[in-house]
Amino acid sequence: MTPIAQQLDLILRGIVEVIQPNELESKLTRSIKENRPLRVKAGFDPTAPDLHLGHTVLIHKLKHFQDLGHQVIFLIGDFTGMIGDPTGRSETRVALSKEKVLENAKTYERQIFKILDPQKTQVEFNSRWMSAMTADGMIELSARYTVARMLEREDFHKRYTEGTPISIHEFMYPLIQGYDSVALKADIELGGTDQKFNLLMGRDLQRDYGQEAQVVITMPLLEGTDGVRKMSKSFGNYIALEDKPADMFGKLMSISDVLMYRYYELLTTEDLAWVKSAHPMEAKQGLAEQIVARYHGAEAGREARGAFQQKFQAREFPEQPDAHVVLTPSDVKDAGAPSIGLVELIAKTGLVPSKSEARRLIVQGGLEVEGQKMTDANAVIPLAVGTKLHLRVGRRKFAVVEYKN
Repeated sequence: MTPIAQQLDLILRGIVEVIQPNELESKLTRSIKENRPLRVKAGFDPTAPDLHLGHTVLIHKLKHFQDLGHQVIFLIGDFTGMIGDPTGRSETRVALSKEKVLENAKTYERQIFKILDPQKTQVEFNSRWMSAMTADGMIELSARYTVARMLEREDFHKRYTEGTPISIHEFMYPLIQGYDSVALKADIELGGTDQKFNLLMGRDLQRDYGQEAQVVITMPLLEGTDGVRKMSKSFGNYIALEDKPADMFGKLMSISDVLMYRYYELLTTEDLAWVKSAHPMEAKQGLAEQIVARYHGAEAGREARGAFQQKFQAREFPEQPDAHVVLTPSDVKDAGAPSIGLVELIAKTGLVPSKSEARRLIVQGGLEVEGQKMTDANAVIPLAVGTKLHLRVGRRKFAVVEYKN
């Protein structure tokens, strides 16, 4: 197997936390000595039919372990999906039917194998052991955790202190997720930072059931195309794995240069030193082509890149734009993250006579930012140092806007 130092270089790429680092090294050392792959688990509840790039952060980390020769387990929470993860919720989730959960699960299997090797991936459904669990077993499981410990969870604690109802079945969710690790004898479990409580539950329950505690590795929540909030369908800032190639390419080209680096780190194995040294436009097109190719094939990636270049660079965007504007922190809003309203952005270029004209232009579909048509006059553009935006204002006016300190 791959030496420990090389394994750690890949395993630790982009992670937030390891609980505990010494246990991870110990497990890797034993794995090499005994020539026994580690069992690496990540769970996904099929509560919606389509996956987006935010979901793939964990899948890519599974891929890293798979490439290192370990056994990865893609766990579909068809049983827990009918409960609904209460993490971050201010109210009880509406339970999904078993039929709907299974329907969504089928699409997950199709989508994950765009990344993972199907021949080397163990796909499990937690209904396999949970549906067979007797009432006695469920009571025994419930007895291993106290209500007081459950209320240490921030979301449960907040709802309890506010007098918002918490259903008993919601307490079962972290217990079952933890028990999944017992059933699968997981050596390592991956999850987002918002899942830390549930992941640690697995460690506790494994000890209770006489197993060695799993190592927990948490991954960041990927920001969506707005660069501010986590990628989510409800926020409209997501890139679905089954988006059309041109749409996927265009959405990726719309992200900031800073966010592009984060996408490279979490969604690829590219050399990050090269990304930092490359021209931002070239690097971003490379990222967009690579991701389109992953989900639609290499030819689709090349075609999407070629179409973008033809439309946006070669044919439409001139070498000498009508305006070149440099924004500084004094020009933008900063409530934790620099941003500027779309109307204000156009006004700064000087290519429209007034903000009202800028608003009208947006609503009528006369503005493109990085080749993407923008029609929401209330939209806010996130900024980061080094961001460079290419704007087409109306049919024949062009501007480049940069954000610098």
